[in-house]
Amino acid sequence: MRYILEELKEAKTIGIAGHVRPDGDCIGSCMALYHYLKNNLPDETIIDLYLETIPDKLSVVPGTDLIKHEFHNERQYDIFISLDSSSIDRLGFAMDAFQKSVNTINIDHHISNTNFAKINHVVDYASSTCEVLYDLFEDDKIDITIATALYLGIIHDTGVFKHSNTTEKTMNIAGKLISKGVPFSRMIDETFYLKSYVQNQLLGRCLLESILVLGGKCIVSSINKKMLEFYDASSGDLDGIIDQLRVTDGIEVAIFVYETNFHEYKVSMRANGFVDVRKVAAYFGGGGHIKAAGCTMQGSLHDVINNLLIHIEHQLTNNGME
Repeated sequence: MRYILEELKEAKTIGIAGHVRPDGDCIGSCMALYHYLKNNLPDETIIDLYLETIPDKLSVVPGTDLIKHEFHNERQYDIFISLDSSSIDRLGFAMDAFQKSVNTINIDHHISNTNFAKINHVVDYASSTCEVLYDLFEDDKIDITIATALYLGIIHDTGVFKHSNTTEKTMNIAGKLISKGVPFSRMIDETFYLKSYVQNQLLGRCLLESILVLGGKCIVSSINKKMLEFYDASSGDLDGIIDQLRVTDGIEVAIFVYETNFHEYKVSMRANGFVDVRKVAAYFGGGGHIKAAGCTMQGSLHDVINNLLIHIEHQLTNNGME
């Protein structure tokens, strides 16, 4: 499928963007593609990368200072590439640049992808968009910078190789990237496990205030804007909370909800067994994977949680078969 990159050889201007609230796979895939194209296209080719502000701990790949955080309608790109985004609206402020481009490419791994570009390359069995990109790149052209970016995306979308989307191929790719000099141990610690004092405080509060519902099969926790403001924290400081809730003994589904605006909540869900949380998220306009999905919902906190539980309980009652 390397023909996709062949499409770029004649382009004079190229835009790249990932989804809103960029995570490790989004950032890794965007940085990997940016450097790969910079290394292999003519020097005069203009390549712009658009992302929302990224967490400091994920700024481990050289070149993140070149990311543009807003689009001023300054140019029409010959080709615009979307990475790790299941639908066009997930591009956020970069959606306008994507829509006005002459040609568009969509590279992703989400099964819920809507194939919104002129050229779509969606590999829904891949662990991550970075894994998809690895197959598009020529191995001898993957330097340490590109390898580091790809490894970042793979470890974050697989939960350091513990999620069910991890395959033998994923591990083989990771091994090849390590052989190129990726500082894997330090990267895993610094981007995945290292937490600030504030992050640990928020994690502690969410664990203390969590509740078991649906006969102990589901754990729920939440945090409001007032609490975030008290700690002078951002949504990035909430990373890892849902994963800690998920490893509670006996849990089938973990739900973490945080307030983004008045009567608006960002929902993250994780499943351990047969519940397909992607179906729940999709019902409320979100998406993701079978065992890891999310959405944005409106209403009171009580209504949001109750509406989610109705769908989860239905799957639990029917043993996951609908």
